[in-house]
Amino acid sequence: MKIYILLVVGLMTGFVANAQLMPLGATFYFNQYLGNPAMAGLNEGLHLNAGLNQQWSAVPGSPSAQYITVDRRSNKVGLGLSLYADKAGLLKRTRVVGSYAYHLPLNAKNDQLHFGISLGALSERLATEEINGSISDIAAQRFNERDAVLDGDFGMAYTTGKITIQGAIPNLKNFLKKEQYNTANWNTFYTAVSYKFMTDSTTRAFMIEPKLSFRGVRGYEDVIDAGVNVATASNKFYASSIYHSTKSISFGMGFNYNNFAILGMYTSGTSALKNYSSGNFEIGLVYSFKKN
Repeated sequence: MKIYILLVVGLMTGFVANAQLMPLGATFYFNQYLGNPAMAGLNEGLHLNAGLNQQWSAVPGSPSAQYITVDRRSNKVGLGLSLYADKAGLLKRTRVVGSYAYHLPLNAKNDQLHFGISLGALSERLATEEINGSISDIAAQRFNERDAVLDGDFGMAYTTGKITIQGAIPNLKNFLKKEQYNTANWNTFYTAVSYKFMTDSTTRAFMIEPKLSFRGVRGYEDVIDAGVNVATASNKFYASSIYHSTKSISFGMGFNYNNFAILGMYTSGTSALKNYSSGNFEIGLVYSFKKN
């Protein structure tokens, strides 16, 4: 029985590894709170984000993910709540964390240090109703009887009007508790640096933000992401392109209208999984309740 459940989980690992190698595209520019709790409440006001990531081809069992985040800032304190759910084959995971961030001004130029921590719970289950065979297998039942485990993230960042340097340690539960079943290849660290500049000082100028990130994924080589985001001076329209060292490319485009924003992004399949995945499509939405 144990061999059966380990085999099922092993098959699912390939799907989940795909999700780790191809993270949510919104993490890079659209919603940085997804990758670093220090970014909770980075901007003034209350922000509600939601998104869906789905493999482009409708292959049975192909990975999909959904997220909802809420964050706000009050003076130097940022608070956030993140709900993330994904499914790959039979494996379903749900993660809910609350975040606390402290934004420390350094000088009159608004240079800041940011510290953030997230704590919550992670639950993993097998979709027994989709098993082709005996759904009463005791091993599958025992897998689903496991309690939710404590999980969280820690992050830091330094920002100026132009520069952002950040680092985060996600998935703290892997350092707090040894799992009986190795269900996924998890991210071990995330670092990034970006720089914003304007093409000129006119109303027709564009803001350009190149970004370089370095990610660790257990069981795989570290991943480098090199991208650039281009936005109009009013930030009404923006487009981004990111090259990943897994030999995949992301293209995104979005616009802002009043307090509402939308993002669409496509990420091609990685070189390791190009025979199994045609890439992922993602859509993200945000509504900002502006501070009066």
